[in-house]
Amino acid sequence: MVRTQIQLKEEQAKAIKRIAHSRHLSVAELIRRAVDTLIKSSPVADPEERLKRAIAIVGKFSSGKHDIARRHDKYLADAYRK
Repeated sequence: MVRTQIQLKEEQAKAIKRIAHSRHLSVAELIRRAVDTLIKSSPVADPEERLKRAIAIVGKFSSGKHDIARRHDKYLADAYRK
């Protein structure tokens, strides 16, 4: 593990201590779990991975319309009006 130091507002520190105590966890463990949750909910793919994903999805969906490139602004405006 890597030791790190953070500064919290007094209210934050009190709340974290209260939550950690109620869950029978150390403050450090509670913070590690919160960081893990944030990391899992905020995936950031590197540019190469994003390009691979974009290429993989090309042609997977069909709107049934054949003039999307020419009339995309109209279709977008119509979709937002719904």
